[in-house]
Amino acid sequence: MRSTLIPEDYLGRRARVYGGERALLADILPPGTSGPERMEELAALARTAGVHVLGTLVQHRPKPDPGTFLGRGKADEARALAQAQGADTLILGSEISPAQARNLEERTGLKVIDRTQLILDIFAQHAGTREAALAVELAQLEYLLPRLRGWGQALTDPGGGIGTMGPGETRLEQGRRAIRRRIQAIRRELRKVAQDREVQAARRRRGGLPLVALVGYTNSGKSTLFNRLTGSDVLVEDKLFATLDTRVRRMALPGGVALLTDTVGFIRDLPHALVPAFQATLSAVREAAALLLVLDAASPAAEDHLRVVREVVAEVLGPGAPFPPVLHVLNKLDLVTTPDREAALAALQREAVPHILVSAKTGENVDGLREALHSLLRRQGALLPA
Repeated sequence: MRSTLIPEDYLGRRARVYGGERALLADILPPGTSGPERMEELAALARTAGVHVLGTLVQHRPKPDPGTFLGRGKADEARALAQAQGADTLILGSEISPAQARNLEERTGLKVIDRTQLILDIFAQHAGTREAALAVELAQLEYLLPRLRGWGQALTDPGGGIGTMGPGETRLEQGRRAIRRRIQAIRRELRKVAQDREVQAARRRRGGLPLVALVGYTNSGKSTLFNRLTGSDVLVEDKLFATLDTRVRRMALPGGVALLTDTVGFIRDLPHALVPAFQATLSAVREAAALLLVLDAASPAAEDHLRVVREVVAEVLGPGAPFPPVLHVLNKLDLVTTPDREAALAALQREAVPHILVSAKTGENVDGLREALHSLLRRQGALLPA
């Protein structure tokens, strides 16, 4: 489900990622760092949004240029590379200010999209329920509202201008009022949805079945594992954020039955505007009797992913709140082949305790996972009816 957003009328095509763009990727990295995982993740995000990635530019500097984010020399390099390769869009791996975006557009001649806008649009593409679509629309509106003035060219009628009493200012203020009204309407509807969700959660609690939440970095194989454990056929794609809507299914364990919920994957530097879009996921984490923290054991960045997931879960639970019992699931064991990946796996095994190694794709050791999860729930005193 893809929302029709009010800012589209005021910000023009450059406010959104439509798919089919031909893009260059760029970011600022501290001197002396390479950051291949960060740029690979940005490329994966772009491909998930349907963008054709034509090249990558990295600039090493202590801090971004205050006017154009990229230094002017690197911006000119981006312009030349775009002309040579036929790119029409520049996607940045960091969030930038409206003024930086406008200046960079003027210098490069390209549509400029930052990482937050890219993630917001991916969420909009993957929102499959009314609640998810509303939450993503709210995030987009709240992100874009303070940026309206930064896109003055798209708001100026002939003969009018921002800062005058002419048509430009009238259109800007009308747009802001319309967006604020839409934000208020969405918040009211989301409050009602949250009340309905709490009724459903209370019904589950009365049913006596413990809830287990799958959490993990995006594209770690959670949906594949969810299908393997529950016998479901949830869509599995090799894309980031393929799962946005929370699902709950019954799961057979050696000593009874539990409920398993699949959740949206986490990601480093998650835009704060997206936190409301995680409400269903967040409530599942808070209610869970246990967490299955799924990691891609074949990823060289698995340790960093583990840190990100723990930080996000801690933020979800709130300051001082205890963690639910966690079973770390090192997934994609069938892909752990190279010495580097084996070293990363060994490091994870030292860090993640208790843990279990599985391949959700092949089914290797999934029965062992069921037994380990049953033992964990039993130790916690969770009810598992036979």
